[in-house]
Amino acid sequence: MRRICVITSTRADYGLLRWVMQAIKDDSQLELQIIATGMHLSPEFGLTYKEMVQDGFEIDRNVEILVSSDTAIGVTKAMGLGLIGFADVFNELKPDLILVLGDRFEIFSAVSAAFVAGLPIAHIHGGEVTEGVLDDTFRHCITKMSHFHLVATDVYRQRVIQLGEHPDNVYLVGGLGVEGRKRTKLLDRVSLETSLDFKLAEKNLLVTFHPATLDGDLCEMQMQELLRALEKLDNTHLIFTLPNADTKSRAMIELIYAFVAKHSFARAYTSLGQERYLSCIAHVDGVVGNSSSGLLEAPSLKTGAINIGDRQRGRLQADSIINCDPTEGSISLALSNLYSDEYQMRLAATKNPYDQGCSSENIVRILKKVVLDKNLKKTFYDMPAHNRK
Repeated sequence: MRRICVITSTRADYGLLRWVMQAIKDDSQLELQIIATGMHLSPEFGLTYKEMVQDGFEIDRNVEILVSSDTAIGVTKAMGLGLIGFADVFNELKPDLILVLGDRFEIFSAVSAAFVAGLPIAHIHGGEVTEGVLDDTFRHCITKMSHFHLVATDVYRQRVIQLGEHPDNVYLVGGLGVEGRKRTKLLDRVSLETSLDFKLAEKNLLVTFHPATLDGDLCEMQMQELLRALEKLDNTHLIFTLPNADTKSRAMIELIYAFVAKHSFARAYTSLGQERYLSCIAHVDGVVGNSSSGLLEAPSLKTGAINIGDRQRGRLQADSIINCDPTEGSISLALSNLYSDEYQMRLAATKNPYDQGCSSENIVRILKKVVLDKNLKKTFYDMPAHNRK
């Protein structure tokens, strides 16, 4: 039986990995191992490992790495703790294959430890570009340490090959956010309001604004610009989900709490969980901020999305995405566009570029068939000359 070790560090990556984990658990030829780390284990960010337990998963190990700091020094120290913790855990669990998703510093630490330990690594959602954050570089580094690549679109497949990965090990599986939407039973409006303990209004927005980590000290100012634009809206209720544990996140969280304390039409949540989060997207008029969910999930729910700033710049987008600068004026203009009749009429015809069928089944089929030993010695694949620009 092949032991597949899934590592998850945030509410967001678990939301995407949830059905892959279930498919591994249900397969008689595979054994699921789960390592929780990062924000999952932090009371400040909602102890979201509990969502996995509620969904029926058993967590094999916890790797505590999140220090109480959002400075560059704090994040670097957390990465060091991760290397130490994952080295011990991999030695204990002895997995046959590591499965990771995305681009965060916690996952970078896990993959670094696995690579040194000589463990095969499968990486989901490689080849993507998010030019405004450190995660962009972490993602490409994870790609270079990984042996198998499970990508969301053909554009991303070509990019992973461009990075020197052999085409035989790069698989098009689709975006996991699309499948999560299809397989999650959404709450109706009344049930959602009850669960949130918050009444929806005539107009509603879901707001998630993370630090664009390469913008440094500008992150706090950008949040202030967003809040000023939101404050001017009429008859609109606001549902905030808090930023991730990144550099400068705590100052942004304090601004959100101060805003919510002053305005009864706004409410903030540490973590909504997958069911409530997707239900919110379905019932609001738009998703506002710079979360990947605006690009990955919102188009499948025919919900408008405003993408602010550079955090997601470079990522493949549906036609429904409204891009704007992180300034009050630009955000206000984007909000007007969101509510325009022309835009609302276009939403119904939106197609999600990440929809490639049942991604979790695609992934599990690949995890079962890949030959592990012969792929551990990686060579750089040079693209044919006629494919180079």
